[in-house]
Amino acid sequence: MRLAGKTVLLTGASMGIGEEIANSLSEQGCNLILISRSEDKLATLAKKLSSSNSSNKIIWRAIDIGDEPAVDKAIASAISEIGEIDILINNAGLALGAPARFPDLKISDIMTMVNTNINGLMYVTYAVLNRSMLASKPGAGTILNITSITGLEVPPFPGEAVYHANKAFQEAFTNSLRNELSGTNIRVLALRPGCVATNFHSLRVGHDKEKYDKFFEGFDPLLPDTIAQAAVYMLSQPLNVSVKAMDVVPSAQRSITVFDREWSERNS
Repeated sequence: MRLAGKTVLLTGASMGIGEEIANSLSEQGCNLILISRSEDKLATLAKKLSSSNSSNKIIWRAIDIGDEPAVDKAIASAISEIGEIDILINNAGLALGAPARFPDLKISDIMTMVNTNINGLMYVTYAVLNRSMLASKPGAGTILNITSITGLEVPPFPGEAVYHANKAFQEAFTNSLRNELSGTNIRVLALRPGCVATNFHSLRVGHDKEKYDKFFEGFDPLLPDTIAQAAVYMLSQPLNVSVKAMDVVPSAQRSITVFDREWSERNS
């Protein structure tokens, strides 16, 4: 499927994987609706993308996706401004509180994670489906959920119970939604990153550099542009082809629990 001219709504767009996906899709000629909580970062990114490819339409909405009325209002206004949405990428997500065990987490952190990783994903998907993708019969579009390999395997480190459960929910939601949208031309896909060097992992360990470095000891994590390339590949397939799920991990990350910590030394 040619991506040029397609309109994409991307959440969590202002940094990390989201920013790289925005860069890649802009290069492909997509029109973009960028969503994040950071107004300053969104404005800066939109300006950069517009200056590098003036033929694209780039708009943004600074909202908390856990606020359902704000989500619905933002998506309605974006569609009014830029047109129907062809592709939804649910990328926004966060992990807080590691390495605290579940009973030691702050309730506020639990609520924030659930509201973003679960509620926010559903609110955005609900609004996009009802306001755009299902607006005409039989319905058309592609939904790509950026989940995680932690949605399938239990992480070996403490502080992941809520985040892991959130990602497991996203996997179940993705699979259920795909079935429920049978009879439409809407594809529902999942992209599962492994270890990626982003602010996300830094936030996960409370921006503790020692813990961050130990997490990646002996191997190099992926960079966000690798995940962006994978997203472009999945979205570029013809309509009759669905790459239903793709795991993208460093080769040293043999599984969620097994890391080849001698990888860098062996391949230096």
